[in-house]
Amino acid sequence: MAGCVVSMALASGVSFWSFGLYVEPLEDEFGWSRAQVSFGFSSALLVSGLFAPLVGRWVDSRGPRSSILLGALLTALTYGLLATTSSLWQWYLFQSINAICRQFMFIIPFQALVSRWFDRKRGIALAMLGSGFSLGGFAVVPVMSMVISSVQWQGSFIVAGVVTAAVLLPVGLLVIRNSPEDVGARVDGEAPVEGEPVTRQPVQGVTLGQAMRSPLFWTLAAALTLFFYGMLGWLIHQVPFYESVGISRQNAANIVAISALLSIGMRLTIGAIADRFPRFEVVAMTLAGFLFCAMATLLISPTPAGIAVFVLLWVVGAGAGPMMEALLLTRGFGLLHFATIFGVIMIFETIGQILSPTIAGAIFDSTGAYDWALVMYMCTFAAAFVLFAIAWRLPRPIESLPVSASARPLQPAPASNPGRD
Repeated sequence: MAGCVVSMALASGVSFWSFGLYVEPLEDEFGWSRAQVSFGFSSALLVSGLFAPLVGRWVDSRGPRSSILLGALLTALTYGLLATTSSLWQWYLFQSINAICRQFMFIIPFQALVSRWFDRKRGIALAMLGSGFSLGGFAVVPVMSMVISSVQWQGSFIVAGVVTAAVLLPVGLLVIRNSPEDVGARVDGEAPVEGEPVTRQPVQGVTLGQAMRSPLFWTLAAALTLFFYGMLGWLIHQVPFYESVGISRQNAANIVAISALLSIGMRLTIGAIADRFPRFEVVAMTLAGFLFCAMATLLISPTPAGIAVFVLLWVVGAGAGPMMEALLLTRGFGLLHFATIFGVIMIFETIGQILSPTIAGAIFDSTGAYDWALVMYMCTFAAAFVLFAIAWRLPRPIESLPVSASARPLQPAPASNPGRD
């Protein structure tokens, strides 16, 4: 678990958490508009989303370990490409290549890996993995800000590539294993019975086709698309927003770092709570509500006091972001084809993610402020709340499968009406 947390911290810290640090340096270097720079991140999200089903299929068939090793090697090399950027088309192309490679070593394989190792404790385990995501924002973003100031944005990409290879390759080779049975252990860290051989336990799950024929799949796809439209879009524009209201870049990076630090404890809390909710949609509704209030706070009061309230609301609302798909999809569709189903869901999420940063950047370019972007994100979080509420009442396809005595259970089914628990 420690290897997963460290890897997630590094991978997220030098990519998603640090995106906002590159906006102004690239504007200053090349004279590009904020929308043009933001579209580089959007194009990267587009191609990574389109390749997500391929990554998911690789993980389901060959295991997450091989995916992480391949992704770490290729991602390190593509950071070198980004350092050579000299024109807008190269910025788009190199960001896209980097995003494809990073997909192989990021969310899908690590969530699949943790889901294979944990069942009854899956919520807290995914929360620990998510804490690695937050740790990347706390520990890596201030360092990357200093690196950019010291060696410029080109040098920072070289540093990101070297560190990625130096950390993830050894972790993948020496620490990570595809399942607990590979090291003679059992799911959830349970001690094996003395004298009883540890055998690989089959898991349950519906196929991608069965999942896509259910209303739950499409409702969750829409809800997650809207939820991450707002979350990721604002993650990229947080630093530029703070700068637009008079906060220095370093202090803006520090605010992001503080938010990430606070979210670690909140993420673990939500993970512990999640294991007690057979239907995680209830928790997802609450989180969307907090994010709606967070955006409203910045719109009403973009002052230091307002930003402090925003940080608290954002920490709660975004607390379960990195683990939402795994908790929703494994409980709805099972674990057997989780990575493949997750990969397809990511295509729909990407539709929102490629638009969100670009639209927010265009709003700023045309108005000189982020007010209407905040209104836009309030609307998306409100719509996500409604869709999670609908999903909460829908039946889960996994419950229609016959239960095998030898199959690993996937979260105990609720005793009452599954659509209401």
